[in-house]
Amino acid sequence: MIENLDWKPLYPDFEQKIVEKSRGNLFMQDVGFYFNKIEPGYIEMHLTLEKKHLQQMGFVHGGVTATMADITTGFAAFTLVKKEQSVVTVDLKVNYINPGKGNKLIAKGHVYKVGSKLIFCKSEIFIEHENGLTQIAFADSIMAVISE
Repeated sequence: MIENLDWKPLYPDFEQKIVEKSRGNLFMQDVGFYFNKIEPGYIEMHLTLEKKHLQQMGFVHGGVTATMADITTGFAAFTLVKKEQSVVTVDLKVNYINPGKGNKLIAKGHVYKVGSKLIFCKSEIFIEHENGLTQIAFADSIMAVISE
C-alpha cells in the first residue's frame, strides 16, 4: 500500500471535474466501473462482476484488470492537474499475481510522483470473494499531462 502523500489539488472543484470527465468515458460506463472514493492523488473504483467480465475458465479477464488499472491511475493523476489540463496514458505495466474468482473487483489508483509533463502512478487490484479480499494484480503507469 502506498502511503498517503497528502497531495493538494490545483483547483477546488476537482471532484466535479472527475465525475464530468467520467461521463464522457463511454467504455468505462459500458464495462461497468464506478467510483467508490475520489481524493487528491487517489481513486478507488469497483466493478460488480458479470459473466461478460470473465475469461473461459471463469477468472476475471486480464483485459478487464488492465483496463481497471489504467482508468484508476489515469483518474488519480487527473485529480492533480490544472483545470484546463487532462492526462493520457504513456505507459502501463500490469503484473498479474493471482487468478481472480469472486463477485467484485476493487482497484486503488495512487499518484506517487508529479512532474510538469509526466505523472507516475501505481494501482492495486483486488477481488472480493466469500473469504475476503485477494490481490490479483498491481500496475505502474505513466500519465502525460496535456492541454484540453
